[in-house]
Amino acid sequence: MDKSTIEKINHYKKTRDAIILAHNYQVMEVQEIADFTGDSLQLARIAAELDHKVIMFCGVRFMAETAKLLNPQAKVILPVKEAGCPMADMITGAQLRAFKAKYENPWVVCYVNSSVEVKAESDICCTSGNAVRVLQSIAPDKQILFVPDRNLGSYAAKITGRQVILWEGFCNVHEWIEVSDVDAARAKYPGYSLIAHPECKPAVLEKVDFIASTKGMADYVAENDRVIIGTEIGLYHQLQSKYPGKKLAPLSEKTICINMKKTTLADVLRSIETEEHEINIPEEVASRALKSVERMIKI
Repeated sequence: MDKSTIEKINHYKKTRDAIILAHNYQVMEVQEIADFTGDSLQLARIAAELDHKVIMFCGVRFMAETAKLLNPQAKVILPVKEAGCPMADMITGAQLRAFKAKYENPWVVCYVNSSVEVKAESDICCTSGNAVRVLQSIAPDKQILFVPDRNLGSYAAKITGRQVILWEGFCNVHEWIEVSDVDAARAKYPGYSLIAHPECKPAVLEKVDFIASTKGMADYVAENDRVIIGTEIGLYHQLQSKYPGKKLAPLSEKTICINMKKTTLADVLRSIETEEHEINIPEEVASRALKSVERMIKI
């Protein structure tokens, strides 16, 4: 990494009373400068407890919005304003209102990978790490709508035995993983465990050894030495760097989230210096969205 850039970032962290959060899928130079790395649930919990004036969130927009919901006093900065999430864009607040109107008093579970407007129209949020527990927490007489990820919703419904009506959204990165990738990886790496993210297609999940969120996958690798990792390739790079002695492999070389890779060290420096791209949420939207996020955090 550029020592001069790192020194400048550390200088501004002190003078701006700033802290840097980075998702596991960020490029390694950004992860290495961050104060905390993790998946969306880990970082949401951390953001809620911070007392810094500035939170620099190296991820995509919905993550920075969640941090702002949980810590409204802080100035939350997204280094690259164009860093979005295609799955989050697959449903709008208006579309969710129309979806809900088709059913009588449904309970809406909203994957955290969604806009703040969609969260405001939902009853409870979930992450890939707690979707099963969220569904288990809902009264059995409630009709459940799950937005926007059909794959995570299908997985959580299968595990809990709940009937769930799915919105037809998906993560384009995990959607690229095919059963043929699983078969090829098994042949190339005999004796390895194969783990995958629940955003993968059901047919893929049926053929893996372990299904978990990015944190769950990281915990699995900590305890196992030969692992094929089925998620965005950034987690593979992070874990191989952390555990150089382990034999790790990505399930697919295709799993690159362009939006997660948009943020560079130069972007972090520019943004922490100028404090540009601040996340602001209208109070009426924020108050409703916060309720769905807080219900999730309690679970």
